[in-house]
Amino acid sequence: MKLKIALALGATLIAAPLTAQDKPDTKSEAKAEASAIPPPTVSITRHSGTFGGTRINYRAIAGDTYLKDKDGKPLASITSYSYIKEGPVDPKRPVSFIWNGGPGSGSLWLHMGAFGPRRVVIPSDAKDDGAPPYPIVENADSLLDVTDIVFIDPVGTGFSRALGKTDPKDYWGVTKDAKSMAEFIRLWLNEHGRWNAPKFIGGESYGTTRSAAVINQLEGAGFTDVSINGIILISSILDFSAAADVPGNELGYVTNLPSMAATAWFHDKVANKPATVEEFVAESKAFAIGPYASALLKGNALTAPERQAILPQLARYTGVSEAYLARADLRLSPGRFYKELLRDRGQTIGRLDTRYLGKDYDDAGEEPDNDPSFYAIDGAYTAAMNQHSREFLNYSPDLTYSSIGGVRDWDWQIGGGPRGGSGYLNVAPYIGKALRENSGLRVFVGQGYYDFATPFFGAEYSLNRTGIPNDGRISWHWYHAGHMMYVRDEDLRKLSSDIRAFIRAR
Repeated sequence: MKLKIALALGATLIAAPLTAQDKPDTKSEAKAEASAIPPPTVSITRHSGTFGGTRINYRAIAGDTYLKDKDGKPLASITSYSYIKEGPVDPKRPVSFIWNGGPGSGSLWLHMGAFGPRRVVIPSDAKDDGAPPYPIVENADSLLDVTDIVFIDPVGTGFSRALGKTDPKDYWGVTKDAKSMAEFIRLWLNEHGRWNAPKFIGGESYGTTRSAAVINQLEGAGFTDVSINGIILISSILDFSAAADVPGNELGYVTNLPSMAATAWFHDKVANKPATVEEFVAESKAFAIGPYASALLKGNALTAPERQAILPQLARYTGVSEAYLARADLRLSPGRFYKELLRDRGQTIGRLDTRYLGKDYDDAGEEPDNDPSFYAIDGAYTAAMNQHSREFLNYSPDLTYSSIGGVRDWDWQIGGGPRGGSGYLNVAPYIGKALRENSGLRVFVGQGYYDFATPFFGAEYSLNRTGIPNDGRISWHWYHAGHMMYVRDEDLRKLSSDIRAFIRAR
């Protein structure tokens, strides 16, 4: 009888609803989860170097900054590398926040290739970087003489990561990513007491997209504005309509053509070749925006005589035969161009930098096997970043540094957007709005002639639209290399000099 009562009582307890006292304590669980996350790791080291001809003693701060929810629970860790001039804080000394692109790329490229205090040396003449060891040297072209620099790795890149049960996709999107970058910048300004310092933000490739989205979060998304003095755009992509490779979209053919002309000029595929690439590019721009654009927009209404008149000009500016262009219906895609331009030599050309040459499995086929301008440099940069962080800066977490490719399922939508729909991404209006509402803001744009990842004419198109002030605050600079123009020694020096002048002119 006692056993029956006990069983019945047990059944009753199981079936009865939980009392408030018995319910799971979500706050306790959250506290337990937060306590399981180790505190941020930070390494501070001190160094000196000569940058821009000036000897600078600087403090390097490498480590984690935790982004938290309103209850203080850590959600994500953003790794950054701050280089700060030693000595009394000069209230007029700028600070620059720098990132790369992808999305999904760490900041190692600009960090170890262009603006950091040390850089990796790779061949300057578009040759493969080979195998280690790679020379890592003091970077005389670092910007540390004119600005403190903070290199930021967004969540999912470098050592940055989501923490605990946080879904990293909470940070993977145009706006989500920009919000986290803006939050990091505010936290950094708090910690270092630099709210009234001149401020610059900038990046490369998708990092320019990020820069536009971040300026919108810093200056246009509320009443706690962080005013910015300058935006540095290197190898810009702001309006993705030109990159939309879909039937019926003619814009990409127009904006790609001057890059094809520059590449054909470089590889001696132009008859009666002009003396300079600048001259040939100017010709190609006029043709692209004029007769070529008109022919494409006519579509099936283009007459046979009109078509025949376009073909020889198109062949001249692309270096590709009229017969091939006729079969392609006057529309030469970048992938086909990489394979076709030097097919007669048994070579392909790079996407990031068309100066680089590749050798495919065979000489047939539609497009190259791979991008020789990427596999020619990635080993050196990855090795250099790990050596610099883990040994020189003494910041060596038990993690794999994700150079590029660790981010998936990016949210490309920005809602209705500024005066636009959501059919394709265009963040250039964010820059236009920021320029209209901040009279002290200026924009630096640097583009490589041999870049097909973000063609220079596409950048010019995107920043030449209605709503973007044409008042001289956007400065343009061109370089004789590709997407990462700083891999060419002459262009590294020029890029550094150009940006140094841009910062000083605030």
